[in-house]
Amino acid sequence: MTKSKNQMNFKTMAQTDVPQGRNGKHKVIVSKILADLDQVDDGIALKIPLSELADGKEKVRSALNRATRKDGRNVATATDANFLYIWNEPQAS
Repeated sequence: MTKSKNQMNFKTMAQTDVPQGRNGKHKVIVSKILADLDQVDDGIALKIPLSELADGKEKVRSALNRATRKDGRNVATATDANFLYIWNEPQAS
């Protein structure tokens, strides 16, 4: 229900129906990367073909950076002409 008699500019919906949380377009690839990082030993890097990164390595790196900061994780990345490499960094004591 609206409080004013003026014409609304936007549609409305019940707040309980509003989606909670952000599912960005890189969530799938970042989730896969984090799941794999949870399974590798120290000193092992993931080797991801750049051809599998539809939006490019920069955008995936940014999304990964946001996700790892949120989780308090330390990861490092490197690239060459064909691959994005990602590995777990030791936690600072």
